[in-house]
Amino acid sequence: MKDNVKVAAVQMEPKLKKNDENLEKITLRIREAAGEGAELIVFPECALSGYMFNNRKEALPYAETIRGPVTERLTELCHELGVHVVVGMLEVDGDQCFNVAILVGPQGLVGKYRKTHLPFLGVDRFLDQGNEPFQVYRTPIGNIGLHICYDCNFPETARVMALQGADILALPTNWPTGRGNISLYVVNTRALENLVHVVAADRVGVERGSTFLGMSKIARAGGDTLAEGSRDSEEILYAEVRLAEARQKRIVIKPGEFELDFIGDRRPELYGRITYLGVPEPM
Repeated sequence: MKDNVKVAAVQMEPKLKKNDENLEKITLRIREAAGEGAELIVFPECALSGYMFNNRKEALPYAETIRGPVTERLTELCHELGVHVVVGMLEVDGDQCFNVAILVGPQGLVGKYRKTHLPFLGVDRFLDQGNEPFQVYRTPIGNIGLHICYDCNFPETARVMALQGADILALPTNWPTGRGNISLYVVNTRALENLVHVVAADRVGVERGSTFLGMSKIARAGGDTLAEGSRDSEEILYAEVRLAEARQKRIVIKPGEFELDFIGDRRPELYGRITYLGVPEPM
């Protein structure tokens, strides 16, 4: 497995209910990013369908089966270009509908993730919650974990994937106006506290009166910002990350005097309350 990996976050404006048009744009952006040497290319949440649906019935015609035409199209492209891509879309599975991110590589579908934490916003108001464990997928360009938008507000999400050996966390998102602090602080914090690289791809534009704020970001393990998007333009962010940085959880600042181990220094025997249901009890 290589060490240096060039990653890309595609900041784009999907069009509501325009799956074919959005897929064409995704295809063009994959070619563009691959031409710049990107090996992992991350797109926004619901990049295929748009997000601001008014009800479940309206959204269902724009949900796709995961092993279907879209996955096949992306597989062909990834095989041709030698890249891995993460794309946000809606998934229909029987009578269920999920907000998902798929990871596709040169050999086909690597894995998928169904959004676990659903805010009362857009299409998420009407979807089924993901209920599968978080997974990390081993690829030739690193161990990649998937989560979506609101998930990053819950630190347990990134920590679970870090404990599974994630090198890179892909975060497709649709941040609306008013959520800029997530890009400013939370993305970097998750990269810092878990020593993992984070690639957050947000959308821009206005959809049914909701403005999305851009500010896509790539943060390196340790928390530094490597690339940051504008608030209103379609663009592609690039950065090179070192997998070794995400695999060394022990930080030696002064040998024998000042050393930190972000995994080994944990005290999980004291963390039981974090899994309790319900609201905090008054002190």
